[in-house]
Amino acid sequence: MLNLPQLMIATLLYFVLFFGIGFILNMLLRSTWTMAIIYPVVIFFMINDSGYISYFTEPGTAFPTLGHAFISLTTADIIILTAGMIGAILAGIAIRMLRVRGYQMF
Repeated sequence: MLNLPQLMIATLLYFVLFFGIGFILNMLLRSTWTMAIIYPVVIFFMINDSGYISYFTEPGTAFPTLGHAFISLTTADIIILTAGMIGAILAGIAIRMLRVRGYQMF
């Protein structure tokens, strides 16, 4: 259970972390929405409890386990993960704004 200061710090850290990673990826790959597309995959790897091969070898048990992991997320987890998604989306918006203003390296 997180208390309020921990929740605020974790939310800010996820926002800044995924904004920074998204900005750098978008700049290096010369795209706009790379991190916003990759972010759900990153969350899948973070929430995943079973092995990755089990999704191919035992899909009947692996996918319900993943569904249960998503359902069992607490409100604090959802807030923190949403802040990361907002950071990834804002990184794409920042790259797009820089391109519109003439920064060709972005």
